[in-house]
Amino acid sequence: MSRIGKQPVSVPSGVTANIDGQTVSVRGPKGQLEAVLVAEVMASMGDDGITIKPRDETKRSRSMWGMQRTIVANMIEGVSSGFSKSLEINGVGYRAQVQGRALQLALGFSHNVKYEVPEGIDVVCPKPTEITISGIDKQKVGQVAAEIRRYRPPEPYKGKGVKYAGEYIFRKEGKKK
Repeated sequence: MSRIGKQPVSVPSGVTANIDGQTVSVRGPKGQLEAVLVAEVMASMGDDGITIKPRDETKRSRSMWGMQRTIVANMIEGVSSGFSKSLEINGVGYRAQVQGRALQLALGFSHNVKYEVPEGIDVVCPKPTEITISGIDKQKVGQVAAEIRRYRPPEPYKGKGVKYAGEYIFRKEGKKK
């Protein structure tokens, strides 16, 4: 039994949820999201919120139960408060700046890297060495952060590169003479 899946997803005030078959749509102050649940689970609206239940006792339906409940909970949290991720840039001459809907990154290459920001995501650079990514879709915010980090992941010797805020970089000792 899924411990997470058993709990109903509460719908806060200011957020409206609609269930139409396998489609769950949520509208809130920050925007609107919609997700199609897998066929192995069913969603129902109750007094205490949205309840997700498996259709049968197969392994796949029990596997999908908690994940689908979490997807609905993330949609509700996204339209009410939103999600954000912060990245830090370490390295001499490494910096970032936003130009329109593009993020310009100087990461030690012979050219600047230009990253086009997808629709529904906001990117802000409060400092040249900090990037803040925010949006209502948790998956999309995490994907954009991972794509930006992938250009220059932090290396273990000097720690130079793009890392998540608060991420610990395991440092290695250099060559010994």
